[in-house]
Amino acid sequence: MDIAQQIEKGRLDRTFAELYGRNADLPAQRRRYLKIVDADTRWVFSTSGRTELAGNHTDHNLGFVLAASINLDTIAAVKPDSEPVVTIASEGYEPVKVDITDLAVHEDEKGRTAALVRGIARSFADRGFAISGFHARTTSSVLKGSGLSSSAAIEVLTATIFNHLFAADSLSTTVLAQIGQYAENVYFGKPCGLMDQVACANGGIVSIDFADPAKPRVRTVNFAFDDQEHGHSLVVVDTGGNHADLTDEYAAIPSEMKQVAALMGCSTLSEVKPSAFFKKLPELRSRLSNDRALLRAIHFFNETRRAQEMYKLLKHNEFEAYLSMVKESGRSSFEYLQNVYCNSSPKEQGLSLALALSDEFLGSSGASRVHGGGFAGTIQAYVPNHILKHYITFMEKTFGKGSCTVLSIRQHSTMCVAEA
Repeated sequence: MDIAQQIEKGRLDRTFAELYGRNADLPAQRRRYLKIVDADTRWVFSTSGRTELAGNHTDHNLGFVLAASINLDTIAAVKPDSEPVVTIASEGYEPVKVDITDLAVHEDEKGRTAALVRGIARSFADRGFAISGFHARTTSSVLKGSGLSSSAAIEVLTATIFNHLFAADSLSTTVLAQIGQYAENVYFGKPCGLMDQVACANGGIVSIDFADPAKPRVRTVNFAFDDQEHGHSLVVVDTGGNHADLTDEYAAIPSEMKQVAALMGCSTLSEVKPSAFFKKLPELRSRLSNDRALLRAIHFFNETRRAQEMYKLLKHNEFEAYLSMVKESGRSSFEYLQNVYCNSSPKEQGLSLALALSDEFLGSSGASRVHGGGFAGTIQAYVPNHILKHYITFMEKTFGKGSCTVLSIRQHSTMCVAEA
């Protein structure tokens, strides 16, 4: 039975329900998969987007992060190719073709999907795996520019395909995440951390300690925000901004943090003791002449500690205390990290406005914070279920119909969903 027949006969409905939550629209998921599957499809893969719960911009300085896989994903229908070419045909875009007999960095590919594919292929070849060509048709429900890591999802998805086809699924989800980061750093040219890829590769809520970057410590916690006991929905609000021209803004954050670390004789802030930093602060300010870098370092120290405490609060089912720390995280990102809007475009403050409106609507209940990399895109809100519809109506009056997306936590890691 080919994969299209499996889908049409409902053979994958149980898997779809597990991937997309108890309220999943199964007929819609069948139609979504059937759009990319054809008679020659051999495999179908799925990699989720992710939501960051705490640890905003701490991963690149080897701090601590709390994140979760979500019910929005990128899927791929894959078939082998007799030529040594990897083709990624994403819905709405021109197909990307990469000749994998040439695995050198191409400067003219930087910032493009081809660079990611080539870098991932290089990682598998360097590990001694015999790679060959394949054709992948993809579609994604991960909102682009939403802070849900659409780019990390396609990286991990591509690495998962290579892992299944050429490495017999022998590489762990952590290694797949590291391969995605390598491709993004070296081939794509973006100095990202590892949090997005690890969260997309793993299922459920995960805490990630990056103290040892070669072996990040990943732990899971079983917690549902939207169950009867806790009664909150996790919502992201798309404010309409995009990340197209913000690479320099993102790059400045790890760069400035590492400048502070360097003056302390360290390579990252994770190696710096906060007490030593504050003791040396007057000297650092004089030598650095960059107060924003100092504020971002303060954010790092507090946010790393906060993410660790929030993990423990979830483990011990202390939800109200957890929500209080969500609010603290949001304030720190706004005031110290300063990634809610760009200084170069002070009139464009969609994130600031969304946070203000959430505060106005939620009052002392729930919580909200900037979501993901910041500067544009989305905020994240914890909304009591009994006012969820009212919150969505309220926010969509300003940001447009469909700007609010209710998330659920996905328990499955990146995976091959079906084989012919």
